[in-house]
Amino acid sequence: MSGTGTNAEALFRYHAGHPECRFVPALIVTDAPEHSRARELAAAWNIPLVEHDIRAFYAARGETAISLVSERRRAIRSEWTEALRELVLPWKIDFGVLAGFVPLCNITADLPCLNVHPGDLTVETGGRRILAGLHFKPVETAILAGHPALRSSVILAQPFEGSGEAEMDSGPVLGVSRPMPVELCGESPEALAAIQAGRSRAPYRDRLREVAAHNLERLKLCGDHVVFPRVADDFAAGRFGLDGGRLCFREAGQWRPVRTVEYGEDGRRLLS
Repeated sequence: MSGTGTNAEALFRYHAGHPECRFVPALIVTDAPEHSRARELAAAWNIPLVEHDIRAFYAARGETAISLVSERRRAIRSEWTEALRELVLPWKIDFGVLAGFVPLCNITADLPCLNVHPGDLTVETGGRRILAGLHFKPVETAILAGHPALRSSVILAQPFEGSGEAEMDSGPVLGVSRPMPVELCGESPEALAAIQAGRSRAPYRDRLREVAAHNLERLKLCGDHVVFPRVADDFAAGRFGLDGGRLCFREAGQWRPVRTVEYGEDGRRLLS
């Protein structure tokens, strides 16, 4: 985790409230010990904490920015990731959960890592996931495309190979939350599209961003916080598998091919 840790907290609450839960929160890892709530959550939930400050790591090597735009910064990221591997190794972790963990790194090559995303990654056009992307982008894209509802997705995160945007959010979609109706906050789709067309330079502080932020916060509560812990529970129970690249789910002792699994607070539904 890198920030407020609300997704991590949702996992901890789920574990505490479900005696049959198959995952065990074993370790909190943060790249931002001075700015995140990692220390607070580790103390509140009595979970060990590993701090690996990425900004301090870059600064010690003479870099003020932690981006990956230069060969040197990419080399530092690899060095930082290797140090992360060494820090996590003694804990013998079975799988990781990227609960708002910001730095792009290849810890995903060492152990399975689940990641939650504010968009329905099963929606594709020409084989491309149109609701991929960071921060507000998936929600804004869905709103501008006229989607009546939003979902959160949980993917099995893939190692980063440096081939660009096509890699983003590219892992198998293990689960999605139930549809949450979009709220346009009194705006029309045409007005929001006009705002988007008139944008020139980020960061954007316009009405479209306000509407997206409103829906993103709602989606976190009824999407992320519902689907993320339940997918983690089923993943820990060994209910997900891949058969020749196709996602399968084990239910009542039988493996079934699925497109993904839809989760609500009262249960799950297999989607084919």
